[in-house]
Amino acid sequence: MNNPERVRNLLQSTAKLEFWRTYSFHDIARNIVEADKSLKNYLEGKGDTDASQTQETTTNTSDSSKIANVKTNNDSDTASLTSLLKNNTENTQAEDTSTVNLSDEQKIEKVKKENPLLFYLQYGNYFKGIDENNKPFHEARVSIIKNSDIPTLKYYLGLPAVKKELPPDLIFMFGPYGEEKETKDFSIVYAIQLERGKTTSPLDGDAIESARADFGMNGQPEVRMNMNMQGAAVWRKMTKDNVGKSIAIVLDSIVYSAPMINGEIPNGNSSISGNFTPETSKDLANVLETGKLPAPAKIVQEQVVGPTLGQEAVNGGLMSFVISFIVIFILMLVYYNNGGWVANIALILNLLFTIGVLSALHATLTAAGIAGLVLTIGMAVDTNVIIFERIKEELTQGKSYEQAIDEGYKRSLNPVLDGHITILMTAIILFIFGLGPVLGFATTQIIGVILSLFSGILVSRLITDIRMRKGKHFNYFTNFSRKLFQKFHFHFIEWRKKAYVIMAIVGLLGVGALFNGFHEGVEFLGGRSYTLELNGKFKTNDVRESLKEAFQEYPVVKTIGSGNAINIVTSYKRNEVGDKVADEITEKLYNTLKASNYLMPNMTLEQFRSPSYLSTNMVSASISDDLKKGAIWAAIWSVVIISSFIFIRFRKWQYALGTIISLLHDVFIMLAVFSFLKGIVPFSLEIDQHFIAAILTVIGFSMNDTIIVFDRIREYFRKRPGHDKVEIINSAINDTLSRTIMTSVTVFLTLLILFIFGGEVTKGFSFAMMIGVFCGTYSSIFVAAPILVDLDKSGKISHEEDKEQKIEELKKMA
Repeated sequence: MNNPERVRNLLQSTAKLEFWRTYSFHDIARNIVEADKSLKNYLEGKGDTDASQTQETTTNTSDSSKIANVKTNNDSDTASLTSLLKNNTENTQAEDTSTVNLSDEQKIEKVKKENPLLFYLQYGNYFKGIDENNKPFHEARVSIIKNSDIPTLKYYLGLPAVKKELPPDLIFMFGPYGEEKETKDFSIVYAIQLERGKTTSPLDGDAIESARADFGMNGQPEVRMNMNMQGAAVWRKMTKDNVGKSIAIVLDSIVYSAPMINGEIPNGNSSISGNFTPETSKDLANVLETGKLPAPAKIVQEQVVGPTLGQEAVNGGLMSFVISFIVIFILMLVYYNNGGWVANIALILNLLFTIGVLSALHATLTAAGIAGLVLTIGMAVDTNVIIFERIKEELTQGKSYEQAIDEGYKRSLNPVLDGHITILMTAIILFIFGLGPVLGFATTQIIGVILSLFSGILVSRLITDIRMRKGKHFNYFTNFSRKLFQKFHFHFIEWRKKAYVIMAIVGLLGVGALFNGFHEGVEFLGGRSYTLELNGKFKTNDVRESLKEAFQEYPVVKTIGSGNAINIVTSYKRNEVGDKVADEITEKLYNTLKASNYLMPNMTLEQFRSPSYLSTNMVSASISDDLKKGAIWAAIWSVVIISSFIFIRFRKWQYALGTIISLLHDVFIMLAVFSFLKGIVPFSLEIDQHFIAAILTVIGFSMNDTIIVFDRIREYFRKRPGHDKVEIINSAINDTLSRTIMTSVTVFLTLLILFIFGGEVTKGFSFAMMIGVFCGTYSSIFVAAPILVDLDKSGKISHEEDKEQKIEELKKMA
């Protein structure tokens, strides 16, 4: 997207689409000449100057109630008036030889005085309306006018002296002349013909059922549209009555196109051809497709990412994706022997299915979406890690491969489902409250989590069973993995009070760190963010000082990467939106940086504004407040919903409270680290939507680890009634330690790779996630499970009914 202004105009339109008949300028040429004479007399005080009539006619003009308030543009493009000057000055010079010594500007002023209306309606000078046989044809385009001159022309056209000379059913509308630098400040004037006795168009956008951009027989871009039954009937009559004439397609009072009607169109299926580019044909098709809105949209958040920064983010994300896949692929084989092939096949299918679903949904793959895919690699193998570790335990207890595999899949099902449900819940909450890139991350994560259940359980079990039927089996041990946790037994419960002390110390340090404040991103702060590359070396404090006077405050200035890239965030005029304010702030930024020699000496304002150089992000104050509130509610709802889920699944309030404490522990440490390291690390640590996404993802991941431990505690209570509570909880933590560590390692490795290779866009997110994964693993082992001992003074937590044993007893009785 090279033209942000084009997109803004499309988004902010009400999509009020109309189809109008048109006049040819050959039909109204004499009227315009007479109106020009009448206007000249009026301005010279020779015509009707009835103030009451003037007051009536100016109600439809734009902010011009008196001629004294109308400012004509003395800087009109001389080149655009060449033809008019030639025609008029040749005639006037015969009478007044003094024009020979006039400058171009003086000649223009003379033309304005002699022909005040023709100066703006230079009919025939641009659109001749003459075919190859030198015969006139219908041409609805009357003239080209500078945009700054449109208010003056509207005022003149509203005067009684002008209106009385023009057909009563004639109105003038305007349309863009072009998008290039040389043409974007000009508009085309169209002659529109009203229906007799009506002020509304005979056909509007409600009649359009579908529209699409296409290419015609000659390969030129065009737009094809289909109308409903009522619209087709009106369209048939309009096209029949206007063969050889133009029909103006008008959006929000702006003429988008005026195609020539070549013949009657009976069925409502039409194609609009003209001087389209592929982009403008798509724009027109989108406009026709949307229908009208009751009010124009207001842009409250806008982000323009330059191709360099965007491509670097995408390339970094793709590189992280490939490296993560290779690392996890090798890790599964090294740790689980040839059983790792099952996990790897499931992983490949998971990724293929995820990409396939995203493609079917026509999703746009952003840097955040790629980050979601990278994280999916780490989380997708977690299902197989949990299953494989359980199979290894069953084999260690002396069971056969058939029994171990059957028990491993059966006993892993509950923790796998519970863990994925918690991750899915946080992803859905993120999807509900998230905006922009975060929405893409949440979408990728939701799809990946659902498909990991399918590939991790169903596909892996299918592959395992096929091999078992052939009398073979997979090996799940290697010399490395067999010895790693074989004799490890740590007294976690005895260490719990020391862990509480460590948690308290870290908490106090965290409180102190919080006084350091946070770098709020533009999404929460409100305002505008600019990312660009400066010329040569610089100090961020010097840049801040240089911008203070222009923005009436110190902006937030951060370096990006190891080069000369910089990010500047300012809340200057954060309550004001619109192109004028954006242009003003961009110009202030340019002038200040230019004066301080931070830019290339020959860089112009147009080059500075170009999306290829300057990446921008704008969030209005209203939406930033909404985003901040939404983020807080998202975090609260995540904790509440997951705690409620834990209470329902485990039927004991101690499990839910232990969950809440461990989650708050994780979130608090993440906040404290971001506050403490603010301005110390060489990358941005902003509190923005990406950080909230990291918190919610960590909440889900942390619960995945915690549920594995909780599920084993509950299982041991069922299998070992009457045993010591402390011993059972400690055994459960030790017996699931390999699973806890391996699930954390796979995710942490993918995050580390994303942090190193993913680029600046995802660096803060991946850093927050790494902190969260580390804290989540720690809290699952040292906080969530051990705290059950202190929360359960009555010993009720150990009262668990062994339903499997009861079922077996009932079977024997039967």
